[in-house]
Amino acid sequence: MRALKIAAAGMTAQQMRVEVISNNLANMNTTGYNARRAEFADLHYQQVARPGTINASDGTVLPTGVQLGLGVRASAVSVMLSQGSLAATGGDLDVAIEGDGYLEVTLPTGASAYTRDGGLKRSGDGLIVTSDGYPVVPDVTIPRDTQSVSINAEGEVWGYFNDQVQPQLLGQFTLAGFTNPKGLEAIGSNLFLETPASGPSAIATPGAVDPVREETDLIEAQRGYELNSKVITAADQMLSAMVQLR
Repeated sequence: MRALKIAAAGMTAQQMRVEVISNNLANMNTTGYNARRAEFADLHYQQVARPGTINASDGTVLPTGVQLGLGVRASAVSVMLSQGSLAATGGDLDVAIEGDGYLEVTLPTGASAYTRDGGLKRSGDGLIVTSDGYPVVPDVTIPRDTQSVSINAEGEVWGYFNDQVQPQLLGQFTLAGFTNPKGLEAIGSNLFLETPASGPSAIATPGAVDPVREETDLIEAQRGYELNSKVITAADQMLSAMVQLR
């Protein structure tokens, strides 16, 4: 029976949605993480009677026709780019990006990657790097005799020294923007790569997961899974009744 395959496709789709939501919940405390959302599309339709065809019996035109759907498929898992909640950490190098934009970093291969994780650190050479040790672009080095560091809303990094009254400008962060940020390729560790779908990065000077929502989506996906399983049960009972009639 066609209903069994359709319901199985629905269960597979809801299972993938549960997996996406589970990953969102697992990363609810990951700095700079953007939640994902599973998107679906209906499958092809069996054209029993096409709309607009002429009824052979009386010559009238069928206004709607008969089109039988064949189920659902996953079309995409897209990144939700809404602004997360900001939290004060007290770290002199911790920054948060308010609005659009990504910090550019350099991978060990020399390629560029992009992140919204602002938990920055200082390497042994004084270079500002990510938690995984990737240098932030452009390079900003903090001298050894720097007493404290501050970063303003424009991304300027200022160093304070004992022998100077005024702070010294050490460098300035830039932000990379994309025409289609959802087209970036996630590679883990809060890093993304540029793709043809995202478009090239545009560099400019600059001027988290909602657990309640994810729990609600999880319950909704679970209910959808249960409904599809009930369809399979009903289809099985119908098939059993047909066999008994024979």
